[in-house]
Amino acid sequence: MADPLVVLPRPGAPSSETPHIIPAPSESVFVAAFGQILPQASFLKTRNGNIAFYELSPSSIVPDQTPSPISRVFFVHGIQTCAIGLQALASTLSTRFPGAKCVLVDLWGHGLTDTPFVAHDAALAHDLLESVMAHIGWENAHFVGFSLGGSLTASFAAARPERVASLTLIAPAGFVRQSQFNETQKRYLRGGEGIEEQAKAWILEFLEGGDLVVPSDWKERVERGEVVAEAVRQWQMKHHKGHVASVVAMFRDAGVLDRDEEFAKVAKTGIKSLCILGQLDDIVSEQDLHSIGMQNTVLVPQAGHAVVREKVPEVAGLIEAFWKNLG
Repeated sequence: MADPLVVLPRPGAPSSETPHIIPAPSESVFVAAFGQILPQASFLKTRNGNIAFYELSPSSIVPDQTPSPISRVFFVHGIQTCAIGLQALASTLSTRFPGAKCVLVDLWGHGLTDTPFVAHDAALAHDLLESVMAHIGWENAHFVGFSLGGSLTASFAAARPERVASLTLIAPAGFVRQSQFNETQKRYLRGGEGIEEQAKAWILEFLEGGDLVVPSDWKERVERGEVVAEAVRQWQMKHHKGHVASVVAMFRDAGVLDRDEEFAKVAKTGIKSLCILGQLDDIVSEQDLHSIGMQNTVLVPQAGHAVVREKVPEVAGLIEAFWKNLG
């Protein structure tokens, strides 16, 4: 029997003082499927539910070298694939900056973070980032955001620039135009009674670029230490009862669509930024970013939107060079 369809409120809808929480699955179930690739999760209890985050601590043996300006790094994943999708990049950068503490977080409805029955707009995501930073005692951090995580960290930086020491946006979402959709698809974006099942199917298909296809050898690849994003997405759909509802709500309201204004605000803050794009990305282009004032962009050849996983050494090298030039 299929799980009942969960539809989350839209921005502006009345909200309860104590929202209903759809709990995330347990860490043991996640580790049983994907191994202990991530550090053991830490959990922060909030009024909107439990937030899972993961800490890569600084090395106890730091090479004798000029002190690095990089001591706190916050990684924010994209829609659908949770924090594990950024593990390879975070681990690589952690070895290159052994004095840095790196934190990855699962956004609402992803991985081991609960789904609150409230509107999933950018402000809700900002609250999650702010809550984790306050909990671990960080005044600011160098942010690395991928896809929707790039859009959310950009809008977070626009709203709270004092919290962002620098900004690395990898294939940031936010430049998909609602105007490109037909009238039926625009109805799916608006939502409403009688169309939510079809809207869910269309949004998931749009994000996936078709049907979700999990490689048949995914378990063997996981045993070799790989992250198979398609398997992670399928696992969340099966085990996290609020995941799909969070994905649909985030696609509509959190920062995938028409966010030029937020990016333009960031460009005016003076926060040093780097934008890394796959040359074959069909979600965002250099022209999109240049048009709103973000000029420091780099194209990675022969990579698409998933450049953060497809080209880890290249992406890490670009971020390393950017960070070493800060200060």
